[in-house]
Amino acid sequence: MDQPTDVLILGSGIAGLSCALMAAQSGTVRIATKKEPVATNTNRAQGGIAAVFGSGDSAMQHATDTLLAGADLCHPEAVSIMIEEGPAIVRQLVDWGVEFTRSEAGNFHLGREGGHSHHRIVHASDLTGAEIERALLRQVQEHPNIEICEHHVAVDLITEHHFPDRRSRTGRITCLGAYVLETHSGEVRTMASKVTVLATGGAGQIWLHTTNPEIATGDGVAMAYRAGARVGNLEFMQFHPTTLYHPSAGSFLISEAVRGHGAELIASDGARFMDEYHDSGSLAPRDIVARAIDREMKRRGDDCVYLDITHNDSDDTRHHFPNIHQKCLEYGIDITSQPIPVVPAAHYMCGGVVTDLEGRTDIRNLFAAGEVTLSGVHGANRLASNSLLEAVVFAKRASRAAIESLSGIHSASADIPPWNLDDTINAEEWVLLSHDSDETRRLMWDYVGIVRSDVRLRRASMRLELLWKEVEEFYRRTRISPELLELRNMVAVATLVVRCAMQRTESRGLHYTTDYPERDDANWRKDTVVKARRRRRPPERQANGKHNRTHHIP
Repeated sequence: MDQPTDVLILGSGIAGLSCALMAAQSGTVRIATKKEPVATNTNRAQGGIAAVFGSGDSAMQHATDTLLAGADLCHPEAVSIMIEEGPAIVRQLVDWGVEFTRSEAGNFHLGREGGHSHHRIVHASDLTGAEIERALLRQVQEHPNIEICEHHVAVDLITEHHFPDRRSRTGRITCLGAYVLETHSGEVRTMASKVTVLATGGAGQIWLHTTNPEIATGDGVAMAYRAGARVGNLEFMQFHPTTLYHPSAGSFLISEAVRGHGAELIASDGARFMDEYHDSGSLAPRDIVARAIDREMKRRGDDCVYLDITHNDSDDTRHHFPNIHQKCLEYGIDITSQPIPVVPAAHYMCGGVVTDLEGRTDIRNLFAAGEVTLSGVHGANRLASNSLLEAVVFAKRASRAAIESLSGIHSASADIPPWNLDDTINAEEWVLLSHDSDETRRLMWDYVGIVRSDVRLRRASMRLELLWKEVEEFYRRTRISPELLELRNMVAVATLVVRCAMQRTESRGLHYTTDYPERDDANWRKDTVVKARRRRRPPERQANGKHNRTHHIP
């Protein structure tokens, strides 16, 4: 077993890194990240971080915009906390070395995005996430109390379920750290910790088209669910309306800030169509824009629509969007003179592991922050550029609560059993199961995409439930690998998304179903929540203790 640490953080995006910096002031911190720390959703974030700095703007107006976008499902107290603490968080990022774009007067240059009533997007050109990641990572690497473990994939949270003889007298589950696979050596390390923080990001990879990096396979949601935590609102996946449509582009994100700067969505014949769908036109909330694009593509039989900023001054466009301009040039598109072909893609999960206002989960000593959580901020639809703000605000609150809890925890080890790696893979079976990730993505795209129906959800549910059981059985008898762990988590989270979607018999925010096209405030102005049904492991597993693997009914 590794030397125990005070705080174990799973994930290295803005939530994980900022939480580490804050927690390291009072204890030792270990960060486990699947690849290099920059392979995150944070690093891909282009737009910025929403906060009230401009004259004429106010916290109340920011809150109103957030609540409106969230379709009356946001938790008002969580929204208020995020917005009130936002400006101080932005200044903290500056103190950590983040270089935001400034006006000639030296103030923050404030952009505007869909759903916002004012210019309030603090940004670093069109590479805000990469700049934040750069600055935070430098601070983390220089901090003597923080250790970063790259190329480490979390297998499962360590709880009493891995050794049933150790049970909490209160019946409440306790997290003691995590089993983590070191991908280069194949060794499963036992990382014991007094407190653990999930900052594992989203689950965009369970859809066929996504702006998310390859690592976004829903690991934190799946692990927390298996351990016994509640998860919810997973039906609310935000599809970003504008990703570059090109066979080699890999759903490259065209920031909403481009529309905020005057770009208009047009059809293949040049017609502006967004005015037919919303008073704000191309700056309507993302769920409305994504559904409008989806409808226009199907109605016209087109493979994409276009984002046109050619009417803007060319130098100004290149100045404000240098990365987008250069990236599109690589694919033969000059955005100063050509409309950009775009399609929607899975982008941001508004639900996740249920937490309180201090980042606590249902499991003792397990905290969470960022996209992996259901904090209550986003409701049924995330307002643009609120995600980076939410991540840092609640990472700070989680780190503070985690540090406060350390004094009451006497040991981080608790005689945790080591992982057993004696099993071998049946190669023939793995060939069959290797197709499951592709099938999962296709099922989710076809049946659980921008527009849903009862028939589509039932079809997805039946196949995904079978896939989940197949993968769990395969997992319990084979040597683990990063691919198997990610597949296990993807299938689990996809199934949970469908369960949440089938519960919500209405259309609200990002969840639109043709069977219930209207909102139902009388019955559904509430979160969808699911929790694992558990059973004890089979007697033979308990007797030999061979696998240390949780056994539950999917």
